[in-house]
Amino acid sequence: MRRILWLALLAGAFQVGVGQAAPEVDTWAACKFLLGEWVGEGEGKPGQGSGQFSLALDLDGKVMVRRNHSEYPASGGRPAAKHDDLMVIYKAPGGQVKASYWDNEGHVIQYAVSASPDGRILTMVSDPVRGAPRFRLTYTGGKEDTLGIKFEMSPPGQADAFKTYLEGNCRRKKA
Repeated sequence: MRRILWLALLAGAFQVGVGQAAPEVDTWAACKFLLGEWVGEGEGKPGQGSGQFSLALDLDGKVMVRRNHSEYPASGGRPAAKHDDLMVIYKAPGGQVKASYWDNEGHVIQYAVSASPDGRILTMVSDPVRGAPRFRLTYTGGKEDTLGIKFEMSPPGQADAFKTYLEGNCRRKKA
């Protein structure tokens, strides 16, 4: 009789443990300063490109999606160009935050994502690929809805020799 009572209590405790939801962890806490619609500062100045991007939660908050559009005027014998890209930021198995990037030029980049302890800087570093450059994309939150963006590259075979390729500032669009 004691065994049956003990098994019933153990089974009941197990069911309570299974039925209880684990405490919610905010996967996106370090990224929330990026949510919204952003426009590049200095747009419309002669010789400068213009651009905007949005970053929003999607799939019931399971991923963040960034859509970017930039235009560059003809300059120095180079024709005018446009650039569109899509990035999906997600929590990979094991808890690591990752990002996958695709653009209209055929580039595909896989990033590992990390945040500064103060939650103001989000850094994405591409996975090393033999014979290919490595990339680092950094977002720095500023005051009054501003954001600094820096995109760096390192040459093949020099994984951490990053040099700035593009850098600029954005301002959050007013609702």
